[in-house]
Amino acid sequence: MPKLVAFDMDGVLVDIVSSWVHVHQRFGVNNDHSLAAYLRGEIDDQEFIRRDIALWKSADPGVTAAKIRSMLADAPIMNGAAELMAGLRHMGCKTVIVSAGIDLLSERVAEELGMDLQFANGMRTHDDGRLSGEGIFRVMLTDKGRTVAEAAEMFGVGPDDIVSVGNSRYDVSMFERSALGIAFCPEDEDVRGAADIVVDEKDLRKLLEHICRP
Repeated sequence: MPKLVAFDMDGVLVDIVSSWVHVHQRFGVNNDHSLAAYLRGEIDDQEFIRRDIALWKSADPGVTAAKIRSMLADAPIMNGAAELMAGLRHMGCKTVIVSAGIDLLSERVAEELGMDLQFANGMRTHDDGRLSGEGIFRVMLTDKGRTVAEAAEMFGVGPDDIVSVGNSRYDVSMFERSALGIAFCPEDEDVRGAADIVVDEKDLRKLLEHICRP
């Protein structure tokens, strides 16, 4: 039985494609240009976050963290997530979110699902709660496996006792640090091909039968 299960958040624990894009859509902005620059290696993760926040501030110069949190409040927990976490707790597994998404959402998800730890990116604020324009970088989109390894070290768990669950090419590095990689409703062929197990049904309870295999 595994000792640690690491989950991507967007598209896995919550039924939205991206927490950043979810907020962009609320403001009526688009970050495709920044994403393309990031993937070409022209900007780093910190600058990528900064540019996303700048889009929000262009639409609402006084935007606050509370407003961003409210925009994410309707992001639905994925079907079967609560039952899956209950089953993993019963098995004695530690659970962690490893996401390049927004921490205001990962904090809620981890609390609602009773998870042990969460890593996600965030945003700095002024004393009155307004966004300063600077981000808080914790998880590299293209090397989430490094954060899985950090979580494993915190819990004293080796790679042979880790399961990782993701849905996109950005989660393949998580699989590389794990004994078992599960692609949940994969959105691209990269993650599908890299996974040991593929679950195409939007029901996280389906993972238990694979995680519980001796």
